[in-house]
Amino acid sequence: MRAVDLIQKKKRGEVLTKDEIDFLVQGYVNDEIPDYQMSAFLMAVYFQGMNKRETADLTLAFVNSGDQNDLSAIQGIKVDKHSSGGVGDKLSLVIIPLVASLGIPVAKMSGRGLGHTGGTIDKLESIEGFQTVLDPETFIQNVNTYKMAIVGQSSNLTPADKKIYALRDVTATVDSIPLIASSIMSKKIASGADCIVLDVKVGSGAFMKSVDQAIELAETMVEIGKSLNRKTIAVVTDMSQPLGHEVGNANEVKETIEILRGKGAEDETTVVLTLASYMAVLGGAFNNFDSAYLKLSQILKAGSAVEKFKELIRIQGGNPEVVDAPHKLPQSKYHIEVKASESGYVSAIDAESIGITAMLLGAGREKKEDQIDFSAGVTMVKKVGDDVNTGDVLCVLHTNRKTWEEASEVCRKAYSFTNAKPKPITYIYKVIR
Repeated sequence: MRAVDLIQKKKRGEVLTKDEIDFLVQGYVNDEIPDYQMSAFLMAVYFQGMNKRETADLTLAFVNSGDQNDLSAIQGIKVDKHSSGGVGDKLSLVIIPLVASLGIPVAKMSGRGLGHTGGTIDKLESIEGFQTVLDPETFIQNVNTYKMAIVGQSSNLTPADKKIYALRDVTATVDSIPLIASSIMSKKIASGADCIVLDVKVGSGAFMKSVDQAIELAETMVEIGKSLNRKTIAVVTDMSQPLGHEVGNANEVKETIEILRGKGAEDETTVVLTLASYMAVLGGAFNNFDSAYLKLSQILKAGSAVEKFKELIRIQGGNPEVVDAPHKLPQSKYHIEVKASESGYVSAIDAESIGITAMLLGAGREKKEDQIDFSAGVTMVKKVGDDVNTGDVLCVLHTNRKTWEEASEVCRKAYSFTNAKPKPITYIYKVIR
């Protein structure tokens, strides 16, 4: 078997066998197949695509390239949640304690951020003392005892995906549905969960810009889950503007506390309840979505899940006092108001531009080795549909950097206005089971 023959085969649009896909992936991981041949293969996949079976085989090849987590010692049905990424997306921080409060084990493995803001792990590390590295025994014990634990992903989890993703990034082959789907699902499969709920974002702040694209990706990932014996549900959700009012790390933890107290913004509360309800059904706590949604709504309204978040912080070495005293989270030195230069209704907010604003303030990483400023970020004062007069504050920027003019200008340009009030944003576009 030769790589060049398989590249030729896919270039002609022919279907590869499982053995052929395994040969390519393993050969690349072992440095037996060079970058230039894998690049050619990825470009062939970009133009010719893959069928359902090929995509599932590619996913499994990624899974088998490294470690796989054994969660069999955890009692009950393990349910995992994954987001395709967005701006102001602190939903995992809310969902972990919320779902765990139902007695459903949540064994979460998350990553760090590269780009706009930190990932879930970075946000949690803005809490003093919070440990995101746990030995397997402690991780499993915490889930069995408290029904929740979160750790950073193992460095040897799906190494083939990591290596190929880096190559996709520099060969213009990132936006391929089979490659995106296999990348996401391989990490979820290797993480060891029994069931998976996927939050597929769509809009200016998401990778998928159109609803049709997002639905195609969601359907592909659900099909992969089905073929690999994982119950999988995908929810296509809006990311045309940032979620909630906070973008950053420490300030997203602060907003997490508000959501868990029942005081969250409508958009993020709706998406949280939808995702958590499907997790509750897959986890066996409820027979149907409506009853799960009702119960979880009551829990949020009562604010009782905030104590579970405090418990999560405590059992992972963090300072639980931040829940009742959020001012103990990292604070920026400078707070800059961005004001409206015109009047009208906010008709759109380019979420990606707000994300770039946060990164310019220090909240994200342009390169892997960059250090995050946990206190940096953006507070969204005005959102789509709000009435604005000239001079009103649109956003507040938080930073320790002495220059913020570029960030302020990017933020201001993210806003669009109209004389007529726009139609309400759709938060949930479609559910694929």
